Amino acid sequence: MRLPSPDSRRTAGRRLRSWAGVAVLGLGLVTGCRHGAAAERPLDARAQAREYLEKKQPERALPLLEAEAARAPEDLELARMLTEAQVKAGHTDAWITELLRRNAQAERAVNHYMLGLAYFSRASDAGGPAVAAFERAVELKPDEPELHYRLGLARLESEQYAAAVGPLRRAAELAPERAGIRLPLAKALHRTGDAAGAVAALGALVRMSPSPAEVATARALMDQIADPFARFPKAAEPKLEEGLRYLRELDAPHPAIVAFEEILRDYPDLAVVHALMGLAWQRLDDAGRAVEEFKRSIELAPEDGKNHFYLGELYLGRQRPEAARPHLEKAVELNPLLDVAWFRLGDIHLEQRNLKAAGESFRVLTYLAPDEEAPRGKLALVRQLEGDWAGAERELLHVVDKNPDNLEFTLRLGILFTEQAKQSSRPEERKEAAGKAERWLRKVLESQPENAMASRALQQLKSP
Repeated sequence: MRLPSPDSRRTAGRRLRSWAGVAVLGLGLVTGCRHGAAAERPLDARAQAREYLEKKQPERALPLLEAEAARAPEDLELARMLTEAQVKAGHTDAWITELLRRNAQAERAVNHYMLGLAYFSRASDAGGPAVAAFERAVELKPDEPELHYRLGLARLESEQYAAAVGPLRRAAELAPERAGIRLPLAKALHRTGDAAGAVAALGALVRMSPSPAEVATARALMDQIADPFARFPKAAEPKLEEGLRYLRELDAPHPAIVAFEEILRDYPDLAVVHALMGLAWQRLDDAGRAVEEFKRSIELAPEDGKNHFYLGELYLGRQRPEAARPHLEKAVELNPLLDVAWFRLGDIHLEQRNLKAAGESFRVLTYLAPDEEAPRGKLALVRQLEGDWAGAERELLHVVDKNPDNLEFTLRLGILFTEQAKQSSRPEERKEAAGKAERWLRKVLESQPENAMASRALQQLKSP
């Protein structure tokens, strides 16, 4: 794992600003997902309207949404889609006038909710008018998480950070299953100086089912929260760059140590430099000095999860998993976006047959690094050991579907179903598993006729 460069916080800031301006308060944040192929059955009115919006045909979506909203006037998803269609069709001003008229006749939370969304689509009204509309919606319907969520977002994007925390936290309490709420909550907490609270919110996010976009945003925010160079003295930056070049580019730890020692003579309490010293000594296989430097970095910056990770990784490399585990656990607690720390923890738990903890570590990692095959393979093994054949098949198929030429995972599917066939007590399940096993094993043997493992597994299937 590499330390971020001193410029990383600027990159993270750009990513966060992009997220804040586009994704968070966009009217198109429709929850839920569509299952099944559209060709299998005709779309219902809501799904058809969503498709029109995706194709940038809001005028075609409007009559469908208006009819649906008339049948379900309190449905906030419909209300959000209807407002999105009105805005995209260029009817924002007319829609705001209509909503003000409706509220003048009889106030309803859903109308204030749509009014807030419409106001927010206009830069001039994104602050005060939008916030006021969402506040009134919450007053009228205080137990609806979506209303608290939108109020918190509006305050957050109006830079009312302290005021945003309350409604976002309440939204998370009312809808604990909604992963996306944790991102703006973490940002608001970070902006108010509550770094620990922000990290806890990100920790909750990664343990759910975050989307790739949410993970990318979480990484950017975590980079800001845990930037080891945030207060690095400018006078020492040239020597730092020199040391990093020796360590990273030239693989020359001795001159890197000399450069870092020069920095520490003037600034002895820079945790990040002690961490770099530890990495350099580790590169030289001097575990004693590396441990000393990592421990010093932890003393100076106990809130930085990377320092715990470095020490845990060193212990693990020295075949001391029991010493490594608490530091790796602390690492993901303090920085839940540390992929390698999750992987190492999963391996330790798996070795100790703590299948629940191992499964959780690898499951988190499948969201943090969805394109990586190794976490899926590890999670499949955990599911198989738990007797969850369907879960193991799902993880292996995820890889094989994306990469049909992956013979390792194809073989593992064959072995999985061979084991299931051997262990199943029901004849019909045993027959089905054997059929699947033979299909996957023969696919391996088509490409690798000499594959001994596939041949033995196939032979087991044929033996009585």
